[in-house]
Amino acid sequence: MKKIYKSDFTLWDEKLVLCSTDQGVCSLSHTMPTIAEATWVTGEAADQKNHIYMEDLLAYAAGARTAFNWSYDLTGTPFQLEVWNALQTIPYGTTRTYSDIADMIGRPQAVRAVGGAIGRNPVLISVPCHRVIGKNGKLTGFSSGLHLKRILLDIEAVPYND
Repeated sequence: MKKIYKSDFTLWDEKLVLCSTDQGVCSLSHTMPTIAEATWVTGEAADQKNHIYMEDLLAYAAGARTAFNWSYDLTGTPFQLEVWNALQTIPYGTTRTYSDIADMIGRPQAVRAVGGAIGRNPVLISVPCHRVIGKNGKLTGFSSGLHLKRILLDIEAVPYND
């Protein structure tokens, strides 16, 4: 059975849930992930395990961190994992379109499927789905709300059309 360390914390007045395993971060979102067959560790033990991740997020929020050197323990389909890996190659302060991501993974016709995979990204911020915008430069869907996407892009000084 997988041991998952769950920490609750607040960033930009957003209540977030950070979960990790011994292999790496498995979730960063507003809600508790649904993970079958797990032993949950909470409180001080979880916060000790997740301390470095939370510190990195605070540094990012302050504009002092531009990259995350984290290990991940992501669960998804092979296609989703491929998309999430592609997201991690988008440099800080830049954006890509859904078409760009589809091209990056060698599936230029799978733009809608790419959008679906991005919408299921389990790790906000460090797997930077916020850096994906529409072809016209407009902000498009973001599972945590466009207000948070604006905050993240503003931190990175990324121009966008609202």
